[in-house]
Amino acid sequence: MSKFQTLSWFAIFRLGLVQTALGALVFLPTNTLNRIMVVEYALAASIPGFLITLHHVVQLARPYIGYGSDGGSRRTPWIVGGMTILATGSVTATLGATLIPSLGIGGHFIAALGYLFIGVGSGAAGTSLLVLLSKQVSDQRKPAAASLVWFMMIMGFAVTGGVTGQLLDPFTEARLLWVVSGTAAIALAMSFIAILRVERSPHHFDTETTSESEAKPPFSVAIKEVWREDHARRFTIFVFASMLAYSAQDLILEPFVGLTFGWTVGETTALAGMQHGGMLLGMFAMAFSTYAFKSKTRHILHLWIRGGCVLSAICLALLATGGLIGGNVWPININVFVLGVANGSFAVAAIGGMMMLASEGRSQRDGLRMGLWGAAQAISFALGGFLGTVAVDVAGLWLENPAAAYGLVFFAEAALFVWAASLIFNLDQQVQSTQKSGDTTSSRFALENPLGGINP
Repeated sequence: MSKFQTLSWFAIFRLGLVQTALGALVFLPTNTLNRIMVVEYALAASIPGFLITLHHVVQLARPYIGYGSDGGSRRTPWIVGGMTILATGSVTATLGATLIPSLGIGGHFIAALGYLFIGVGSGAAGTSLLVLLSKQVSDQRKPAAASLVWFMMIMGFAVTGGVTGQLLDPFTEARLLWVVSGTAAIALAMSFIAILRVERSPHHFDTETTSESEAKPPFSVAIKEVWREDHARRFTIFVFASMLAYSAQDLILEPFVGLTFGWTVGETTALAGMQHGGMLLGMFAMAFSTYAFKSKTRHILHLWIRGGCVLSAICLALLATGGLIGGNVWPININVFVLGVANGSFAVAAIGGMMMLASEGRSQRDGLRMGLWGAAQAISFALGGFLGTVAVDVAGLWLENPAAAYGLVFFAEAALFVWAASLIFNLDQQVQSTQKSGDTTSSRFALENPLGGINP
């Protein structure tokens, strides 16, 4: 990749602004609107739950979106189009929610249509942006770039929540529509300006020659070809397993601490804040280490992915043990903080891994691979919180001690993390075997991975 001009840090920051806008547009319908439907409109909690799940499920289309973007030379139109659909979906979902009291099923239908748009738009913009980063950011910068854009997306959540929270009081439906519409307009304008002329023209890159190019096959053929690539298949399973374990703890950690250790609502909320602080520390530690030791970027990224999974498993097992011990003996603060560090480092390292691996294998399949991994992540997020809570309830039917029920689920999550880490061990051999299979592949792996570490 050193043979051509890659994106500067300022250009990467501008792409991060697109992620900030994406986070802002996703935050309102999946958080604020959720509360409004349940509290202000007194709807059953299952209704916003179904709508939010709908936006996750529709992201199963990510592989097809990525396949579509592989057909052209530029990803910018897909990002711009995705952000436009996402903004439209955010406004439509809000409008539908406000019409539910008066229109009934009609309002539900409009809201569902809006959430479908949110899923399609976020999938198109997010997948295409990651592919753009994977193709036009140097390998040495990819892990740090992944941390930056992930952090800027979180900033989009935080800033939108803080600002709109002030603007929505006192609550009225007209105020809600104005706030959401204004947020959508600002986010769209920011993303359009940020991405303007960032993407390099195709002639800047060392692309395949005409003799090496191939006609684009149908989607069904292309996805079978990618699934036959051992490294792509194993990384898909890794993403699903690790992100399932990662998301399954979200809804059960605070209730576990409250029931087992007798902590108040304020104390468990502060503990969740401590966990998120640990996640940010893990993200920055991963980014700093990979960028500080540029010559070993791939090897260090490999260690962060595998090490983050293993450390997460250890922390979850210790949580289960601490719950059985109970009382003031167990250092629950430290346990949860280190869990946050492990979660943050592995999650962002996995994004960096996607960026590293997207171009490995048959050519002109970068978007399809990224879409496949994005779909695996979306499914795991959709299932994780729900399955975690169901598992606790089911375990509680046989185990009278709540700490034992939660502990059993934590041990299961730890086992998932260990299994996910095992999938990474010989991924380098899987990539090399794919390259020897006769497919039209990228040659960068053999040239740029002299350390023998995985790619990532």
